[in-house]
This record gives sequence, structure tokens and C-alpha cells, in this order.
Amino acid sequence: MTPTASTPRLALARPAQHPLADTVRKAGWEPVPYSFTSLKVSSAPPPIPFAEAQALLVLSPSGARVAAPRLPAGMVCLVQGAGTADALGREDLAVHLPDEARAEALWELLQSRFPGGGDFILARGERSREYLEVATRGSEWRIHPWITHREAAKVPFPPLPEVEGVLALSPLQAEILAPLAGGVQRFAWGEATAEAFAKAGAPAHAQCEPKPSLLWAMLSHHLNKEESPC
Repeated sequence: MTPTASTPRLALARPAQHPLADTVRKAGWEPVPYSFTSLKVSSAPPPIPFAEAQALLVLSPSGARVAAPRLPAGMVCLVQGAGTADALGREDLAVHLPDEARAEALWELLQSRFPGGGDFILARGERSREYLEVATRGSEWRIHPWITHREAAKVPFPPLPEVEGVLALSPLQAEILAPLAGGVQRFAWGEATAEAFAKAGAPAHAQCEPKPSLLWAMLSHHLNKEESPC
């Protein structure tokens, strides 16, 4: 879709050519790249030796980029999506992807690839939603979280562009955007992000599970709606 004067603008922390930006366009909004957080890499070692783990689970490209240089050749890696697989950037790893880029699908892949369970290292951000840890609790699949990075507000902090809506992709982004986006529509990528908006005193106008198709549906439904002045 070609932006027009009436096309509402949506701020999101992704480049203009990112797949999520394409989803925003298809939903009738103009994506406005707004890079207001950065990733801080952790120097923490993996929780168990790689040789003791049946596989490495990776939830995001950021986690993949941090973990990749440390992995031994031949390591089995179960990754959440194609972007995460690309971020590993190595040809000597045994990489497997689920049918959908969701933690729930990664859990299904883990069970099918390793039906007997075992020990698995989970590379993730400091504030991920911990779905896999909860889903596997008390089971034969023992998850060992490895915090590879955390998200932090940029310093100096960039001002919010002139937009009609904002999309928070993480709880921290919601906390940061809440006091800035009082007069625009607020959208949340995931339940934890919506909860962060609410706790910050600026509830999301809508939320969706972290799937591009559901993001499209949410944004399409909220075209040309404005924040009430009351």
C-alpha cells in the first residue's frame, strides 16, 4: 500500500523493510521506524556445558547473534523462526525450525525431536515471557535458561515521532511508550506487553498474540480510530 495523507502512522522499533513493517503496511498503516531501545549483551556463560545439553533453544535473532560464536560445531539448535536461524550465521550447526515462529510451536518441535526429554539450554532475553520454562516445568524436558541480552532505553533518548499509533514489541517498550503515547492508539505485541502498558497507567487499545497475521487483523480493525480526549 502506498501511504497517502490519510494513512495513519504507526511507530515501531523495526526498520522500514522489516517483515513486521510490511505487515503494518498491508494493514493500512504507514510504519514509522522508531529505534528507542538497544540491546545490552550479557557476558554470562551458559548454565551448563554445551556438551551436556541435547540442544540449544533460541527465541530471537538477538539471542542467536550472542550465542553463535560460542557454539561448538555440530550443535543441534532449535530456533523459533527463520530470522533467528539466519542470525546464527553458521553452516556447521544442525538448525531446526518449527512450522510457526512461536514459542508454542518451538515447544511442539522440542517434544517431537526429543521425545525422551533431556537437558536443553535456552538462549533468551532478560524479560522474555518464559513460556518454555513454564510449559516444561515438572516434565522430562529440563530447560536451563541462558540470559544472553537485555533491552534498555537508548541514551540520549529520541523523541517520539508524530504518529497516530505506537506498537510495543516487549514489556519494556510498553513501559517506555506509555507516558509518551497518551494521545494515540497503543498496540501490544503479546499479553505480557499489554500487561506492562496497563501497569504503567496507559492500557493498550488492543493486543495480539505475537503472530504477523494477528497483528495485521488487529491493526486493520483499528484503522482511523483515535484516542478519546476523555
